[in-house]
Amino acid sequence: MGRRRAQAPVAAACAAAVLSIGIAAPAVELKPATVAAFDRYVTITEARMAGEMSGASPFLWIDRQPAATRGRLLERLKAGEVVAEPLETRDGQKSIDAPDCLLHHWVGTVLLPGVTLDRVMAFVKDYAQYPKHFSPMIQRSRVLKQTADHFDVTMRTWAKKVITVVIDADYSVSYRPLGPTAIVTKSTASNMYEVDDAGTSTEKRTPVEKGGGYLWRINNYCWFDQRAEGVYEQCESISLTRDIPFGFGFIVRPFVTGIPRETLEFTLGRVRAGLK
Repeated sequence: MGRRRAQAPVAAACAAAVLSIGIAAPAVELKPATVAAFDRYVTITEARMAGEMSGASPFLWIDRQPAATRGRLLERLKAGEVVAEPLETRDGQKSIDAPDCLLHHWVGTVLLPGVTLDRVMAFVKDYAQYPKHFSPMIQRSRVLKQTADHFDVTMRTWAKKVITVVIDADYSVSYRPLGPTAIVTKSTASNMYEVDDAGTSTEKRTPVEKGGGYLWRINNYCWFDQRAEGVYEQCESISLTRDIPFGFGFIVRPFVTGIPRETLEFTLGRVRAGLK
């Protein structure tokens, strides 16, 4: 029976099955109906985002919160915290059924104090330095092609939580200016492989559609807004993983429900640290 959504987490960039405990959950094949559910979820979510980009609703998630809540969130951001919360996109009044999988949808925000949008863009577009700035999560990164507002990048990402997962993937990243003080980006992953025995002579890559199901799809949307106190970076991540198989919850559950949020918090925290 299909699961709908994880009650908690995403984000941005995780990977293959090098099990640090010698017991692997069974492989699972990605089904067309699962992909269709993810695509439907993304389409409805992006329609909501279009209203925020047009000015029909507040640009940042924090500005869409009730006044009292927003005040507390701003205090946390100014204190240097990364604020991350789960989201759910619904199809009208209904949850979007995603058979045999979990959908993870998170939003995270950080304040980058005392910096300009230009400086932030120089940092986030410097993909060659990602293994330095985002180690150990990003192990290698290389630009395949670029224009002023678009980058094609290949990366190897690493994540560990009970199990270690390594993934090779290509990322298509577009940048869309919305005036002199705001930019939005969209990143989608493709050509995704789980990597067993990464970095060894027995390294093996398996297409994620036929692997452990620890990450099948991931879209990441980041919003940058320069204000008097600095630049707010908000990233919204939507990812797709396998469901939790019976009898293997102790292996799979911590990874697929914990890594999405932790990845988002880690990435935003590293951007803030790198721009101090």
